[in-house]
Amino acid sequence: MAFVLITGGSRGIGAAAVRAFARRGDEVAFLYEKNHEAAKRVAEETGAFPICCDVSQPESVEKAFSQLKNLDILINNAGIAGYGLLQDTTPEAWDRMFAVNVKGQYLCIRAAMPFFLKKQAGCIINVSSMWGQVGGSCEVAYSASKGAILAMTKALAKELAPSGVRVNAIAPGVILTDMAAAVDPETLEILRQETPLERHGTPEDVASAMVYLAEARFVTGQVLPVNGGFVI
Repeated sequence: MAFVLITGGSRGIGAAAVRAFARRGDEVAFLYEKNHEAAKRVAEETGAFPICCDVSQPESVEKAFSQLKNLDILINNAGIAGYGLLQDTTPEAWDRMFAVNVKGQYLCIRAAMPFFLKKQAGCIINVSSMWGQVGGSCEVAYSASKGAILAMTKALAKELAPSGVRVNAIAPGVILTDMAAAVDPETLEILRQETPLERHGTPEDVASAMVYLAEARFVTGQVLPVNGGFVI
């Protein structure tokens, strides 16, 4: 049994991950920011321990991790998206994107390190995006933040390998979550047609990839695409 912490675990990919690791028999805790009712439902369904936390705030992350007694696997899933032209992206929106998507992962990894270094073992899985690999038009801030996650993953994998800590990333494609629900149906259909497997992904598709990386003991510093062949 492993001790697993999943950020952004109250809905979408995060909730699917909570379910997947709970089914595996792990002890699971998850962070969420605002949706108390959704967090309560996931906790009741899975037996996981919910912790309210804003991952972009150091004090909030420190308080959340102080509630953990052990940790083997950290899954950095919490994130936000944004759509629009670069010239319409305010400095405040840009900063918020990086505060949640990049700084949030950094803060959680930093808080997890005492657990991992003490036992000289651990697993970190960072959620990026296929747009972090190739860039998405009208999603420059989002793409840049997700690209930063990939660079951080590779650098950290080299840094932590001697300590027995593996670091990998997942780059999802179009996944049917609340984020995708904000995209107009016509655009979603075009994206589906451009996907070789001719369907969108599900949160469960991503969660199964997380379980694989958690168990793949000779894999580190890698980016696992979960995109139906959209980016090859």
